[in-house]
Amino acid sequence: MIAQVLGAVAAAGVMLFLKQPGTPMENFDVSKALVCEFLFTFALCYVVLNVATAKGTSGNSFYGLAIGYTVLTGAYAFGPVSGGHFNPAVSLGLAVAGRFSWKELGPYWVAQVLGAIAAAGVLYVVASGNIDFALANGFASNGYDEHSPAGYTLKSGFIVEVVLTAIFLIVILGSTEGRAPVGFAPIAIGLTLTAIHIMAIPVSNASVNPAPTRGKRTGPEPLGCRSAAIARAYPSRSESRPSTPHGNSNRRISPAGIATPIGPVST
Repeated sequence: MIAQVLGAVAAAGVMLFLKQPGTPMENFDVSKALVCEFLFTFALCYVVLNVATAKGTSGNSFYGLAIGYTVLTGAYAFGPVSGGHFNPAVSLGLAVAGRFSWKELGPYWVAQVLGAIAAAGVLYVVASGNIDFALANGFASNGYDEHSPAGYTLKSGFIVEVVLTAIFLIVILGSTEGRAPVGFAPIAIGLTLTAIHIMAIPVSNASVNPAPTRGKRTGPEPLGCRSAAIARAYPSRSESRPSTPHGNSNRRISPAGIATPIGPVST
């Protein structure tokens, strides 16, 4: 009971900081946006790690649903505040497309990478409490050759990550374009990410997000987002190896598909 009470109080405190109760967010605040990016990149990476290493998901290659739903809920929850990127590649793609301020790109990247590192650290502490835990199992690492669940090469993994990351950004940019129905983008984005993980897990353990990939390399051993449990989904291989303007010039459609006031676009 104490744990749940502490969690509830912490969540209420975060939301009180991000926006006043019962009132919409009126103006873009970079400090609040960075808190959102940190928190939900943390949540995303933690979910990825947790479902990949939990015994209950062993042999289940469809755990990508949990990842897609996490992004979907994060986009709805924090999209109005930060745009709901939770991914350095998304922030870069939006900046290149003129949908995000270049001056905010660096701070967003820092917040996202720190969120991923924090998630890796927290889950390491939690997972190490299991008697069967061992970093030698890979702690859900991305990789190729012996680190690929199905034994794919570096070339295969690289091509898959480039193509699927591009598809992911195309869906984000298209579903948040001014002519698209407002409010439905998180659904398209979350389902796309789910499909991407189902497709890419056998090849590279699926990333399409540099933040978790960076987070897994923090600490005494590589930590991060996918391989020990995923490898068990492919035993035959693993056993053989140890916003644009919308309405007015001061509003843009965020990756969450919500018209969000985040100021003029930098060039």
